[in-house]
Order: sequence, then C-alpha cells, then structure tokens
Amino acid sequence: MLYIGKLRYTNLLGDCKGGNRMSEEQEKVIGRAKEGDMVQVKKGNSVGKKGKVVVARENSVIIEVGINPNTGEPVKTVVNHKNYKIIKK
Repeated sequence: MLYIGKLRYTNLLGDCKGGNRMSEEQEKVIGRAKEGDMVQVKKGNSVGKKGKVVVARENSVIIEVGINPNTGEPVKTVVNHKNYKIIKK
C-alpha cells in the first residue's frame, strides 16, 4: 500500500493475490478500443465527437478529435472506457 498525500494506492503492479489486471480474453469480451479504432464519445465535454484512438491505456484511451486550424497541431482528449463506443475497427 502506498500513500501519496491523502490518497491511498493499492496493487499498483497487479502482483497481489487476485490482482486487478484483466486477461486478454476478458478485454475482448468488454470490447475495449485498440490503437487505430474509431470511437464516438458518449459522455463528457466532447459528447458526440468522433475520433481515432492514438493510445489505449488500462482505464482510458486518448483520441484525436481534430486539428487546430491556427497551429496545425492535433486536438486530443482522454476518454474513460465506459464513456465511448467503438464505431469502426
């Protein structure tokens, strides 16, 4: 167990009895997006926006939703797995 400020973190490495990591089979059943998938945001500030998954993490994905016309840089946002749906693989 690790304390940082008032927050308590447990099982960061997933090596404790029972673990909190999912197997690849469990991830397939849930239908988490992978890099390159197209998703549509269901909840949050970016609701309704569609984007391409750039990075897939354990609890969320980073999607590219457009390009800033002034700077030419990609506009990215972080979305929790339960707040999007996959529209293309």
